[in-house]
Amino acid sequence: MNFNLLPAPKGGGFRMEGYWVWCGSVVKDEEGRFHMFASRWPTWLPMHPGWIVASEIVRAVADTPEGPYHFQEVVLPARGAEYWDGRSTHNPHIVKHQGRYLLYYMGSTNPFPDPEQGDGYDFQDPRCIVGRANKRIGLATAPSPLGPWTRRDEPILPTRPGHYDSFLTSNPAPCIRKDGSVLLIYKARQYEGHDYGTMTIGAAEAPRDTGPYRVISQGTVFPPDTFHIEDPFIWKTADGYALIAKDMDGNLCGEKYGGLLAYSKDGLNWRLAAKPLAYSRQVTWDDGSQTLLGNMERPFLLFQEGRPTHLFAAVSDGKNGFRDATQTWNQVFPLAP
Repeated sequence: MNFNLLPAPKGGGFRMEGYWVWCGSVVKDEEGRFHMFASRWPTWLPMHPGWIVASEIVRAVADTPEGPYHFQEVVLPARGAEYWDGRSTHNPHIVKHQGRYLLYYMGSTNPFPDPEQGDGYDFQDPRCIVGRANKRIGLATAPSPLGPWTRRDEPILPTRPGHYDSFLTSNPAPCIRKDGSVLLIYKARQYEGHDYGTMTIGAAEAPRDTGPYRVISQGTVFPPDTFHIEDPFIWKTADGYALIAKDMDGNLCGEKYGGLLAYSKDGLNWRLAAKPLAYSRQVTWDDGSQTLLGNMERPFLLFQEGRPTHLFAAVSDGKNGFRDATQTWNQVFPLAP
């Protein structure tokens, strides 16, 4: 498959004044409008790891896939520390299936006070440490993009002691098959003593979207010593499955933080495409200018009439990943036919 990104609309996508905007997935409703589900948290918190304790999933709308998207509502707000997803919701992935809307996401909680502006929240803060360890994958459902959303009191993919996902589960990438069953690729980490280990990628499946979900990979789908990736997006092909993801080191697609392309017949055994670079974070805008984005994460493909027409990605300015980002937003990239 050839990803040919057309010039990106500078005024497109979704951003919000006063908020870090991240993630982002899009669905078209019955009236032909486009709804983006994204994450946001206030910019007085550090971009990373502010999302661990203060992210909330929101909905924005546009008349075209390119946008710009306009904020409508908070979809999954904080709902109390006693809930597994009570303090943070993140990583939204929206799917329309048989007239219902499925919102896969990551949730977390912690028993500490909310962060306040100027209190020095960082990676060593107990709220961050506990919030990271409590990350789990969940599912909310609704009859419309406008809701109402039904949230579960338990995650659909909890951790498993003694396995590669004993510490956390996160970054859900679902693929609904024709028979209604689900293949779910996800990010995981395992406990190594009192700390957590390397980021890994696993696979689960369910006979239907309501579950139950069970892990089907014996180990990680991509060996972490050779396949350091994050934020997979998968879809069904005639021969099996395809995947795009962020290449964390650049050793696979040839560009650090670039997008890689891989294929699998069963969703468990993956191989790189002959041309593994799916897209670059060196982007061309609709005014002819070019920018090397600091980040290009959480890729999402919008399919229309059976083919991908737009790539959405969470992006940042700066040159050094999260470290020097001053703005983040979800950008849309039209794809050539």
